[in-house]
Amino acid sequence: MSKSLFILLLFFITMPILLDSSSPDDSPASKSASPSHSSSSSSPSIVTASWNHLFPLLTSLSKELPKPNDAESEIRLPSRNQKSWKSCPAQDPKLNFRPVIGILSHPGDGASGRLSNSTNASYIAASYVKFVESAGARVIPLIYNEPSDVLFKKLDLVNGVLFTGGWAKSGLYYDVANQIFKEVLKRNDAGDHFPLYAICLGFELLTMIISEDKNILESFNATDQASTLEFMKNAIIEGTVFQRFPPELLKKLSTDCLIMQNHKYGISPERLQSNKRLSSFFKLLTTCTDADDKTYVSTVQANEFPVTAFQWHPEKNAFEWGLPMIPHSEEAVQVTQHVANYFVSEARKSRNRPPSKLVLDNLIYNYSPTFCGKAGKGYDEVYIFSDSSRL
Repeated sequence: MSKSLFILLLFFITMPILLDSSSPDDSPASKSASPSHSSSSSSPSIVTASWNHLFPLLTSLSKELPKPNDAESEIRLPSRNQKSWKSCPAQDPKLNFRPVIGILSHPGDGASGRLSNSTNASYIAASYVKFVESAGARVIPLIYNEPSDVLFKKLDLVNGVLFTGGWAKSGLYYDVANQIFKEVLKRNDAGDHFPLYAICLGFELLTMIISEDKNILESFNATDQASTLEFMKNAIIEGTVFQRFPPELLKKLSTDCLIMQNHKYGISPERLQSNKRLSSFFKLLTTCTDADDKTYVSTVQANEFPVTAFQWHPEKNAFEWGLPMIPHSEEAVQVTQHVANYFVSEARKSRNRPPSKLVLDNLIYNYSPTFCGKAGKGYDEVYIFSDSSRL
């Protein structure tokens, strides 16, 4: 401790003692023993004398204390010594940092007719839109029953496609999904990296389309059920949707119920692997077990194309609240985000750069979502497309 600091400390220790001694004793015994008032008035003079002695000394010592260096005492923001924003590295010109995803609409209003009685209505659950947006992409709705030329012009405006969940497996919807799937493969074969995500019904449609067998699906009891994911033995996750998952989260996928199942159909690992078309197109990444202890394929990824299919719902953990078994833990939400991030990172590799005016004219922002969560089941919000739905 420096000499100056020691004297200052001594002053602050002794000052209360001096002040205490200067206070007159008001006890009766003290008053009777005191011969006169002058003896009590002498105490303040002691304090005054002490202060008169210490004040010049403290003033002198204060001059000895080192003055702060202005440069050192100045508060600096983290960017003070960094270069200006103009020096930021250029973005990779091979990547598209304004990706757009096309989401195929599904027949109906998403609420069993409670929201729209239009015979040509179709919908996209808002959770799929939020899922894509959360990873940094925008959405153009691919309305399945629009004229084919209109639909495929919209397909020219996007950098990837998402097939949603639902129930339709036949008719026009099946035909349109088939056409879009073949267009996805065609674009990839032509050199454009054009990803496809197929969720739940989307998984089932791809299984039927690739196998060329509309009866290949099997029945499973996996409605409104949270589940784990079982990774295939010796599965290689590099280059797959799971490649960026933290190791701890990957482990929890196998031990904690972090994924949501809500389907009645699927395909067993044995049936998929015995089908030459399916087994040559897909590599099997994970399986799940339904309520009857039957195992079904839950995640597959194409061997030669950026196509991933899920027989579970990665979008629901963060963006749906109607079903009671949807997991909403921090880890479950992280699963949603990692799956979305991978999809959009793949879409950024697309070389398609459509005119921005056409993109803006067709974005889903030209429509308003409808709240349907009060029914306590199904979706929380849906975008409904009919003749009068556009803003």
